[in-house]
Amino acid sequence: MAREGGGEPTAATSGMHIYNAWLPPAVRDEVAREPAAFAGAVREARAAWRPDDPDSADASLKWIPIFFLFIYAKSDIAPEDVHTLVELGLEIFHASQNKFVVQIKWADLLTIFLKKHAKRISISVQWRPLYDTLIRTHFKRNMGPEGWKVKQQHFEIVTSLVHASRSLFPEGAAAEIWSEFRLLLENPWHNSAFEGVGFLRLFLPANSRNQDHFTTEWIAECLDIWGSITNCNFWDIQWASIISRCIKGSTSVDWESFLPILFTRYLNMFEVPISSGNVSFPFPLYVPRNTRSLFSSDTGTPSKAIAKSVVYLLKPNSLAFDHFEKLINFLEQFYHPSNGGSWTYSLERFLEYLSLYFEKRLRHEQFEAMDDKHNQFCLGKEERAAFVKVVLKLLARGQYSKDDSLAETVSIATSILSYVEPSLVIPFVAINFQLALETTTATHQLENAVTSVAFSGRAILLSSLCLSQSDDSSTSDTFNDLIIISLSNALLGMDANDPPKTIATMQLIGSIFSNNLESSSPINEGYQSSIMSGTFLVEDSPYYYSMLEILLGKLSQSLFNQSLKKIAKFVNANILPGATSEGTPTTGYVGREVHNKRATKAMLSPALETALDYYLRVLAIAIKYAGPVLLSYKQELQNIITSSFQAPSWKVNGAGDCLLRSLLGTMVLYYPIDMYKTFSCQPIANIVEPWGCSKAHQDQEVEMLNFPPKWHDPSQDELSFANELLEFHFLSALENLWIICETKIHSETGEEKEHLKVTLLRIHSALQGVMSCLPEMRPSYKDGRSNVVEPMFFIAGSAGSVVGNPEMREKAAELVHKACRYLLKERTDDSILLVLVVRVIDALVNYGSLEYKEWSSHFEDWKAESASVIEPSCNFIIPFHCQGKKRPRWALVDKTHMQNTWRCSQSSYHIYHTNADVSPSSLMINLMNDLLDLSIHNYETVRSYAGRSLTKLLNRWPSLKSNCVLTLTDNLRDSKAPEHMVLGSCSILSSETILRHLATDSISVSSFIMGILESSHHESLKCQKAITELFVEYNIHFSGISRSLFKNTECEADKPVFLSLVSQINALGFATNSLHWRYNLMANRVLLLLILASRSESDVYSQILAETAGHFLRNLKSQLPHSRILAISALKTLLQGSPDKASAQDSQQSLDCPEGGTLSTRGILNNIIREDGFMSETLNSLSHVHIISDNDDSSEKTYGASSFMSGSDQEITYFYFDFSASWPRTPSWISLVGGDTFYSSFARIFKRLIQQCGMPVISSLQDALGEFLSSKEKSRQCVAAEAMAGILHSDLTGNLESENNWLMLQLQKIMLAPSLQSVPEWAACIQYAVTGKERSGSRAPVLRQKLLDCLCTPVPQSVASTVLAKRYSFLSVTLTEISAPNMSLAEEQYHVKVLDELFVNMSHPSGQVREAIGVTMCIACSNMRLFRLFRQENSKNISGDVIMTEQAGNENWSKQLTDGATELSVSIQNSISKYLELIPDSATENGLDKKEEIFHFIIASLKSGRSSVLLDVITGLIYPVLSLQVREHAAGVLASLIKAIDNDLSKDFRDRSYAQAQRILHTRQRAAKSGHSIATTHGAVLALTASVLSVPYDMPSWLPSHVTLLARFIHEPSPIKSTVTKAVAEFKRTHADTWIIQKASFTEDELEVA
Repeated sequence: MAREGGGEPTAATSGMHIYNAWLPPAVRDEVAREPAAFAGAVREARAAWRPDDPDSADASLKWIPIFFLFIYAKSDIAPEDVHTLVELGLEIFHASQNKFVVQIKWADLLTIFLKKHAKRISISVQWRPLYDTLIRTHFKRNMGPEGWKVKQQHFEIVTSLVHASRSLFPEGAAAEIWSEFRLLLENPWHNSAFEGVGFLRLFLPANSRNQDHFTTEWIAECLDIWGSITNCNFWDIQWASIISRCIKGSTSVDWESFLPILFTRYLNMFEVPISSGNVSFPFPLYVPRNTRSLFSSDTGTPSKAIAKSVVYLLKPNSLAFDHFEKLINFLEQFYHPSNGGSWTYSLERFLEYLSLYFEKRLRHEQFEAMDDKHNQFCLGKEERAAFVKVVLKLLARGQYSKDDSLAETVSIATSILSYVEPSLVIPFVAINFQLALETTTATHQLENAVTSVAFSGRAILLSSLCLSQSDDSSTSDTFNDLIIISLSNALLGMDANDPPKTIATMQLIGSIFSNNLESSSPINEGYQSSIMSGTFLVEDSPYYYSMLEILLGKLSQSLFNQSLKKIAKFVNANILPGATSEGTPTTGYVGREVHNKRATKAMLSPALETALDYYLRVLAIAIKYAGPVLLSYKQELQNIITSSFQAPSWKVNGAGDCLLRSLLGTMVLYYPIDMYKTFSCQPIANIVEPWGCSKAHQDQEVEMLNFPPKWHDPSQDELSFANELLEFHFLSALENLWIICETKIHSETGEEKEHLKVTLLRIHSALQGVMSCLPEMRPSYKDGRSNVVEPMFFIAGSAGSVVGNPEMREKAAELVHKACRYLLKERTDDSILLVLVVRVIDALVNYGSLEYKEWSSHFEDWKAESASVIEPSCNFIIPFHCQGKKRPRWALVDKTHMQNTWRCSQSSYHIYHTNADVSPSSLMINLMNDLLDLSIHNYETVRSYAGRSLTKLLNRWPSLKSNCVLTLTDNLRDSKAPEHMVLGSCSILSSETILRHLATDSISVSSFIMGILESSHHESLKCQKAITELFVEYNIHFSGISRSLFKNTECEADKPVFLSLVSQINALGFATNSLHWRYNLMANRVLLLLILASRSESDVYSQILAETAGHFLRNLKSQLPHSRILAISALKTLLQGSPDKASAQDSQQSLDCPEGGTLSTRGILNNIIREDGFMSETLNSLSHVHIISDNDDSSEKTYGASSFMSGSDQEITYFYFDFSASWPRTPSWISLVGGDTFYSSFARIFKRLIQQCGMPVISSLQDALGEFLSSKEKSRQCVAAEAMAGILHSDLTGNLESENNWLMLQLQKIMLAPSLQSVPEWAACIQYAVTGKERSGSRAPVLRQKLLDCLCTPVPQSVASTVLAKRYSFLSVTLTEISAPNMSLAEEQYHVKVLDELFVNMSHPSGQVREAIGVTMCIACSNMRLFRLFRQENSKNISGDVIMTEQAGNENWSKQLTDGATELSVSIQNSISKYLELIPDSATENGLDKKEEIFHFIIASLKSGRSSVLLDVITGLIYPVLSLQVREHAAGVLASLIKAIDNDLSKDFRDRSYAQAQRILHTRQRAAKSGHSIATTHGAVLALTASVLSVPYDMPSWLPSHVTLLARFIHEPSPIKSTVTKAVAEFKRTHADTWIIQKASFTEDELEVA
């Protein structure tokens, strides 16, 4: 029976979300209880949280999935309850700084709630605690042991929380945030600037409370800082995002004055090829990988930020429209199909975001109440038309793109804009559709054109109707013709050999018929049921389904009956075994005839088997939503199903399974029955069906929303029939199953397998058919009660009416368990039977999982929703605007059905999670044990199915996890366990379900760890690979250990479980290398994990810190390479560092340094260090890690040991995902000192050892380094450089005069050594030694001045050029580490001294020295320029324009450089003749040397990103020096730039260039010697070429004459002839697609010449 929704609460009257108001009545009535349930859950969670009890934060996690339910269920919850929950969540989040999982879960929940409800609550969120969390967790030196995936997830979710909270930051937050991060931006050549801008983009709010901060002066300052770094994609995107946020939110800023610089930067950010240049920046600035990964949001392309800025800059009477048009004029050529490349993706994103932000802005302006100040910025019709007109240029280029994403984006943008300005867009669609029909050379154009018509179909219909009512009949007829032509050509587009075109055609038909036709039409006569009510986007051909369902749903009763007869005739006459899914939507009720084709017991022929399979499956889908109609055919259907299960064919049995499932579902489930039926509301203009929005407000409802769907509400007769089917195919089959297993009745005849297969199939089919309508098994209670406690209600949900009772499911559980034990014993090799058993158990125990699977599949299909059934939120045709997208009624009904399915899957999933007294019944535990046994079966298929089912069960009943872990880890320990048992155990243990559980249960984690470490006896390679991968998964997902691990054991009252576990690990003997190296490595790793996880327990931590640190220190000289590398990672974390740093830590960090702990650790470490030969052996072992290959120019820096490690071994070793700042802290761009064999982590270990233990380490290193410093082996030189770097950067205070003298002496020797083999490593050593301290590198290390004294000491004149080049290289890396804005007076004098020396040596005869001088000069000059710039800005006495003077001694260095370059150019030009005559000239050679140095200076300034402060110098150098023949390249650049200039200016250029070329050609034709040089003629031809190439795909009226004139120069000598040939060829390439049409613009004479 059908239950009407009319007359009951609707979305317009109840305040419910439409997906809830349209639910089945029985479910909808229960939805009203949800607000109270949410309030109760908040109170319970509030009561469970106790700030004085840290463990209560973990206990609060059980409520988080429940709170998510109310979000996804779209429940109407009270704002005050949301406010309470948000406050609670923030309190728990901030109180759980050492609990990653707690913070991840609560931050995720808060993010969702703030996104959904931020406007409904009044709350302020403080930014500082969120920032402190990120710093403490991801930017501190000593971080926790959590796996890198956990840390990455933590960072991503916390940053998402910041995004969601930004609008709630209090007044003054923007000023505080700017003040916090402004200092990091002072030095643009330090990596802290990237970090600072990343944080600024993340935190800076532009909400109404902080608008006072955004002033014109502040914007100007930001743009200046933005310009301080050039050629850096990361930097540009961060600033573009910040500025776009300000543009959108700040109306008080005068943006007109910033338009030129903004649009210039936006244009430069698009990496497109100019002329023959590269796509990317020639010298892109490197940003550290860690920084890129931390602030990676939307950094792949700048398109989003640029589009957002452009849209919100547009205002009435603004010049932004002119700048926008120039930008588009330049970019449009790169949207053309023949001009694609790597840049296509960013351009496609730009177009998409342009249309989306434009729609968003229009929607905001239509709905938000604005004051007069804001109203003046709103876009009117004129501004909307101007925007659309400009964007149409991109649509025209990209609509036929061969890139599918761009083509689809064009169609979607066309659809959106067609509702904004139909008078411009729809004629554009019509013209291009007609052009595509006429084009034969590019068939893909028709597909794209049809898609555009489909996506804009509703806009075309609405526009046509509105124009017809306004007496504009001609335009209306044009639009109608477009619909008629497109539909008439639609059938021609149905081509099985062209799927894309076929899909586009289906979307077109579905779009047109979704808009309905006249309400008085005969198609509305009578009543028809939906054939496939619940499936629009399903299976493999969603658009096929939508087309047929919509089309058949609109037919009148008579036409519908005629269609059914023809379809029935076709289905009965044609068996299409491969096309079941395509044929079934059209079958209607033709399946009634199938019962005549009953199966017999005789063997079936292949033809009959195929026919029966086809008909049964067709019938199964055809009756899926038939409901009570089928009651008239009860007996026939029962006979068909019985016969299909009795058939001697597994294929037919499977088809019978589908039929039984479908029949049970159609009897008991809720489903809408009128999705596609025309309903009785008033159509738009009496023709077009109104569409609705799920977000519509009460006061703006359309009539359609008051027509909820009719639902199938099972009648008593249907339920009785369903119970009959269950009795026969479920209970009876269960009895048969028990008899077969108990009596082995069919074992002798050999038919047991077949009987078992069919019996299990019947049981599984029945369970799948009724899904959760069969009540679940009753749980057990700790006090022995059975069914007394009423489960908590959270959300409403039901798949249908109840059939059967819990006893039926419980009986099934009992008998299936016995059958499973029988099969595992007697038929353990029969994988088909075992898989069937697994599926039956899954359907029995995982209550609601069948609905969830169906919803998940449907949800994925809706993600690919076609734009043809979407109307944008803003519709200026009618006009009618909504808060969200509008869809046809059938689409809203389908989404409501999907919502009901999801609700059903979740309504009972969490009801027992909050009650600790509830546990699964013994029957369920038995089935869990069955799944556990099946998950370690010897067949991989069985293991896979059982493992997935077991994981779902464990998620539903977490109390079962502990026993599973104990059982599975025992399998790992068991030396007799076969391979398949180990593989199955590892598979389950590596699931996230178990890995998350290990962090909460001390018994499980102890068993897990020891199970892995005691599993080395398994000899199978597969076993060892699985165990290793399991351990790796545990590492990368490690989130801590349970605090119960630190409680005392029952057997040892004075010893915590933690220490017992450490003792067990130590007892394995891994310290003596008695274990296999992999297990030795795992044991060491576990030990490190445990000690790091124990930091919060100061008593336990202090007991094992010293011993563990000593253990890893000894491992530095281990014979196992992997153990050495792990020891490096361990010591980086365990060693405390310098005392002054330790004292600066926060109170929580003091737990890392318990009283007495540091002294104890220092004593043990010093004892080890003082051992005879320890340091020498350690250095020698570490040198072996440096594997020096023949080619040291590897692109990625990794430890040399990685060359002999497998992937999993590397995962174990490099567990430490370093979110903290990497080294070097300044961009690496100096090629002279490039290299990747200096390991900064090794240097850090030596530094921390010195800081921890003091002078004994330095003394020991002095004794050991002598041998390594004099060694010829590069690996030993590398480790010596790392040790020296650690010593120099340690800042150890005390009487170090003798040590410092020794250090400087060694550096002098290294610098004067003639060998070049280890220059990169020693340069890195120097750079590490002078690296600035603190976050921005502004505090100089103690020994930096002594190093500068050493490096600035002049070397003897007689030294080799290699030594001099090495010294300048050392100087260059040293100067890069000096913070220019914070230079001391001494550092300034060093710069002056260095510059004086560099100017003297500019003409050095060695090319290597000249390059080093150019690089060093660039760094020194830029440092001085930035230093004086900051000093003058900070001076209160300076105002207005500042004229900067840079003193190098008594000379102005910038003037000295540029004047020297001018003199140099004149000298070289005057000496050209001498070179031609081969007359040597030492002055000229000297000049060329200086010229080379100037080039090195310029290149270094570009590569380093320092050119922004040296622009005047670079310009002064380039002008006189460069005399290259770049005419053709300049012409290509000019052609691109012409696109973006004013029309008048471009026309003037074209006319003058045309006239000049024409004069030259006429003169040449009159006289052979015209007096024009080749250069003059070539210049005129290049100017003409630039004009021709400026319109690569269009055919303006002036172009034919220009092309013809250009072609007439083909007989000129080179290089003119070459230029003409290339230009004409490029013209032909770019106009090839449309040449058939465009050639009509040429005269016959012009065509002949061209």
